[in-house]
Amino acid sequence: ANPADHQARFDLAVSLSAKGEKEKAAEHLLSIIKKDRKWNEEAARKQLLQFFDAWGPMDEATVDARKKLSTILFS
Repeated sequence: ANPADHQARFDLAVSLSAKGEKEKAAEHLLSIIKKDRKWNEEAARKQLLQFFDAWGPMDEATVDARKKLSTILFS
């Protein structure tokens, strides 16, 4: 409910990923990264990279989220 509550958004992303809702999970972490890249020692970026490893490099959610992450980090 509170877009500034990064911890709640982070926890939701982990829960969504566990349920197989990869795209939604990635979007929540990407949202944190957009708003505050350094939050909690870059926890959102680190968690997203762990998701990529778990989902596999060829998974559609991984490919899409990697593109979005690159856009955020290098723009």
